[in-house]
Amino acid sequence: MVLYNKMQKSPELLLHCCCAPCASHVVEKLSPAFNITIFFYNPNIFPCEEYLKRESEFSKLLVSTDYPNRVNMWQVEYNPDAFEQAIARHKNEPEGGKRCEICFRLRLEKTAVLAKSDGFDIFATSLSVSPHKNAALLNSIGQELAETHKIEYLSADFKKQDGYRRSVELSKKYNLYRQNFCGCSGSVINSR
Repeated sequence: MVLYNKMQKSPELLLHCCCAPCASHVVEKLSPAFNITIFFYNPNIFPCEEYLKRESEFSKLLVSTDYPNRVNMWQVEYNPDAFEQAIARHKNEPEGGKRCEICFRLRLEKTAVLAKSDGFDIFATSLSVSPHKNAALLNSIGQELAETHKIEYLSADFKKQDGYRRSVELSKKYNLYRQNFCGCSGSVINSR
């Protein structure tokens, strides 16, 4: 984890988040060190109603918690075509396969590009809090994109040290909707 001198202004972090439950622990953990902008960019989520439900849950999280540093949210328009085009050849692969790698890259690339262009100091993702997500792969993609776009990436495995358990506790505390699938149409099929 990157450490910063507390005498300096808190660095600006653009944190890609897939849902409020996953974000809950990650924001709690990082807010003492960073000003955080939660970036809700998830064209993989299907259907639109699911996307809107997950997006709206962030308001519960943000109004219920007093963080040490500023935490706000940046949302972008729902665009499932970006995801569908990116994974077209791998649509029917199982969870954890090439489809997921492409999806991680799509979302982290957008985060890296915007972090760089909008003057953030660093970018990261909350995805590694899930026990179903490959933190090593996420961090490898993040580091590659950091080099490409000349911006720092915060490598982490947020499920470690009971991070996932803490996200479940916080979800209950704030009455957050916890979905039982990653969000894409392939995971909807595989979750049944």
